[in-house]
Amino acid sequence: MPTHQQTLGSLSVSPLSLGGNVFGWTADEPQSFAVLDAYVAGGGNFIDTADVYSAWAPGNKGGESETVLGNWLASRGNRDQVVIATKVGAHPDLKGLAPTTVKAAVDASLTRLRTDYIDLYYTHYDDESLAVSDFLPALDELVKAGKVREIAASNISAQRLEAALTFSADENLARYVAVQPHYNLVSRDTYEGDLADTAARHGVAAVPYYALASGFLTGKYRPDSDVNSARSQKAAEYLSTDRGRKVLAALDTVAATHQAEHATVALAWLAAQPTVAAPIASARTVGQLPALMSAADLHLTQDDLTLLGEASA
Repeated sequence: MPTHQQTLGSLSVSPLSLGGNVFGWTADEPQSFAVLDAYVAGGGNFIDTADVYSAWAPGNKGGESETVLGNWLASRGNRDQVVIATKVGAHPDLKGLAPTTVKAAVDASLTRLRTDYIDLYYTHYDDESLAVSDFLPALDELVKAGKVREIAASNISAQRLEAALTFSADENLARYVAVQPHYNLVSRDTYEGDLADTAARHGVAAVPYYALASGFLTGKYRPDSDVNSARSQKAAEYLSTDRGRKVLAALDTVAATHQAEHATVALAWLAAQPTVAAPIASARTVGQLPALMSAADLHLTQDDLTLLGEASA
């Protein structure tokens, strides 16, 4: 991965964010450590997790990913060399963004991560039962206390992002420096339009999740294939759509032109979009990492971008 870093407020991050949703779920601790070691060895520094990961898995209660990550940070002694992003608001025991919930959640995350600060703290889902003036002061307090360096928002509407940024500016509070939208070649309207325009207008960076559409954009899912994966049913749904098949054909063409993996092309397309700083992609094994990390080195031509753009429109 090249050294060109992206800026999120005061943070300097690598152009691919490593998703931590698999840690403690489909990747056990030794596997997770191997992936994390390889990611950092390849020049990566931006790791994304959440307090709810992976509460959906049988036997898990949330916090497993943060715990694995905290154990890795402690064993490697490299906390100051990586940028850790986690999220608040979706843990089964700490849902929503009420100030007391946020304060309890951040302390629980810090304990699991075995650190005294979080670099980037996302509101995982907007809590529309509250005004932005109800929870932004609580997030600002975390920044002032040194528990959080920067704040951001995942799964937020353009209107609420605008309201939050305006309130922060008016009250001189910490402001969202990034948004984390669902965004990829087969899901463009989840970000493009009002939300992307609002982010651009305010200089807010995008860190898209589902960057590979649950693995569909790796190209391994085909009408006649049977891939054994925790996500294969989701990926198969894209195959049944006209857009999904067109995107796959366009990826085939561009990947062949550059002798690159499909995942590399899909991530490079995302990184080339306005406001996007660092797509998020997860790897369950070390072998899956090179295709993800080489996206920052792949220069797509205007013809490539046009072909992919038209197929995904």
